Amino acid sequence: MDRIFATLGALSGFIAVGAGAFGAHGLKTRLTPDLLAVFDTGARYQMFHALALLAVAWAFTRWPGRATAASGWCFVAGTVVFSGSLYLLALTGVRGFGAITPVGGVLFLAGWLLLALAAWRGETR
Repeated sequence: MDRIFATLGALSGFIAVGAGAFGAHGLKTRLTPDLLAVFDTGARYQMFHALALLAVAWAFTRWPGRATAASGWCFVAGTVVFSGSLYLLALTGVRGFGAITPVGGVLFLAGWLLLALAAWRGETR
């Protein structure tokens, strides 16, 4: 499981860097400043949570268990929902995509709480 989260974290970091570069260079003249800021927020939170996935991979080597695994999956799902909805909103201008962004934020919050719980308990199963 630690290898899965390390791989997903590294791939997500790769995508976040690419998205950030695409936003800064490819979209700078094509999006309004407010939509460019939305896209940048998606890339920034994706990078934060790519690093969180690497932390989960490490944590899984110390505290393997359900809370640690659930934390990682919350970060994965949160990235897809949060960052994905912001990318779609910025690229399409469809404001409805912003309505699902908070679901991704809740998944991020759950991931952090679950990671704290796993560390607190020192899970070993």
